Amino acid sequence: MKNRALRYLSLLLAALMTIAGFTGCAAAVDTVSSPAAVTDSATEINPIAVEYSREDLDGSWDASTATTITLKGSSFAVDGTGAAAEDRILTISAAGTYVFNGTLTDGQIVVDAGKDDTVRLVLNGANLSCSDSAPIYSKQADKMILTLADGTKNTVEDGTAYTYAEGEDEPDAAIFSQDDLTINGSGSLKVKGNFNNGIGTKDNLIITGGTLDITAAKDGLRGRDSIAIHDGTFNIEAGEDAIQSNNDEDGTKGWISLDGGQFTITAGNDGIQAETLLQVTAGEFTLTTGGGSANASTRSNGETRPGRGQWETIAKENNVAEDTVSAKGVKAGTGILITGGVFAIDSSDDAVHSNGNLVIKSGEFAITSGDDGIHADSALTVDDGSILISKCYEGLEGASITVNGGTIRLTARDDGLNAAGGNDGSSLGGRPGQNNFSANENYFIRITGGYVAVDASGDGIDSNGKLYFNGGTVLVNGPTSNGNGAMDYDGTCEVTGGTLAIAGSSGMAQAPGNTSTQNSLTVYYSSIQKAGTLVNLADESGKSILTFSPAKDYQSIVISTPDLKQGKTYTLSSGGSCSGNLSDGLYTRGAYSSGVKLTDVTISGTVTAISDDGSLVSGRMGGMPGPGGGGIEKRSGGRPMPNGGNPPTQ
Repeated sequence: MKNRALRYLSLLLAALMTIAGFTGCAAAVDTVSSPAAVTDSATEINPIAVEYSREDLDGSWDASTATTITLKGSSFAVDGTGAAAEDRILTISAAGTYVFNGTLTDGQIVVDAGKDDTVRLVLNGANLSCSDSAPIYSKQADKMILTLADGTKNTVEDGTAYTYAEGEDEPDAAIFSQDDLTINGSGSLKVKGNFNNGIGTKDNLIITGGTLDITAAKDGLRGRDSIAIHDGTFNIEAGEDAIQSNNDEDGTKGWISLDGGQFTITAGNDGIQAETLLQVTAGEFTLTTGGGSANASTRSNGETRPGRGQWETIAKENNVAEDTVSAKGVKAGTGILITGGVFAIDSSDDAVHSNGNLVIKSGEFAITSGDDGIHADSALTVDDGSILISKCYEGLEGASITVNGGTIRLTARDDGLNAAGGNDGSSLGGRPGQNNFSANENYFIRITGGYVAVDASGDGIDSNGKLYFNGGTVLVNGPTSNGNGAMDYDGTCEVTGGTLAIAGSSGMAQAPGNTSTQNSLTVYYSSIQKAGTLVNLADESGKSILTFSPAKDYQSIVISTPDLKQGKTYTLSSGGSCSGNLSDGLYTRGAYSSGVKLTDVTISGTVTAISDDGSLVSGRMGGMPGPGGGGIEKRSGGRPMPNGGNPPTQ
């Protein structure tokens, strides 16, 4: 019989798919069939219920009943039953435990047992090589268990070309199984897959221990139906994907669950790739894909790619085709659920990417990316965790983005947070931001809690739909160009809670919408303020409501806190210093001093917008006309914009 836990899991997944109407993961509220179907409801992914069996976890064996095979160059010395050697091939034909030691210079171990048999191969100081096929090939069994004996070092290496019988194309990995494969124990194994893959199975791959050092011409670890890793140390260098589950014919398969272990991965393509659902509950991951983030801006011929929007024209003129090879750090076809783990990702393409929904409930991330830091074609949700994106094209991107908690710090060459729907067409060698996105009223960004600090050269927070601030702390530095805005939305912007300090250029700047319930103040400066020039807003008693030091030049700022009250008068000051604690430009506690008073302003409505001399501003209330804008609230007595009322340049 197949592994009972995996069979149970397949049935569970099938039930979840039926309930959700969505291949690969289940939405708790909405059925998600395309990005356009995402609505203002929280989208969840049901976890995979992985159960590791006792035989998967137990790396011990009974030496008294085992068959011992000593490897002697190109021959075998067999002590026991169930195995027979002919020429340079050892065939195992029955269930049982087989212990290997010695060196096989050019031969093969073939498991050809009954369909219900479990065969355990114990590598007890074994070195195997085969010049024209897989050194270990499980042709038939219910499951093969590969146990790495405690304290031993073992090696498996194939040649650069395989010899197949007519009509066959398997095995295709140095260690290959037609059926389930489990690797356990505490010893070490070095695998060199010179021909194709390192370790592969057509069914389920389970790893619960050991130290694996894998070098592969193509994929490092491949489990066609699924991969479940409980523990172990992994050093993988792969020409293509490092870890891959690729069953694209059955929606209940093609999944990966990583539940522990230490991973150091260098991959030419994707680091970890699941055809359906990818789940991470624990583990430490260091991933470099596609040559890393430094490799994002060049074509295969070494030419530097031009800026966004220019590449398509040059490609068309020169008949240059876009590359389609994916080089993402962590990738899944239908959904990603991360509930733990520590990640250090340097990717030429997206660092974390889902073609469906993506949910982060916990974990630590240090990301440098040549394209998006974290991307979902559908809904992206962050409930908790620590996310540091020090380099990317766009930071967080999805048809919807919901931040309920956690700490997010990011630096982006374009947008910091971007809510836009459609498929991500980026690839290895493709230009960053190569996404087919457009505006839609169903797209949204919602921040209910947590801490978000953005440094963006494009839009700081950009929603091609609705924008909600319900809680948390949101700090935005940039952009400096008038072609972008620190806050940009196409629908409505509602502020009902939280602390906002959103500073940037003024050409595309927007104030919150008048459906907000928490008061806000938007200030448009008559001239550019130098980076580091403090903004201070104090109440009538002199108590600071907010002190912010933008990291870049700015000409507008949006301020909103629960302490900002209607009918109260506040003093806006510039420059000076603050003795408080500084984090991402925001000062907490301490005293503000030595600033220059600009004006007093009375908060007379939910949304107040002024120039730096205190006069009211019209034309930007709740949005801005034209592309990127929302509704406009006219205010009597308002004055023209500080730039003289000229329309912003695109």
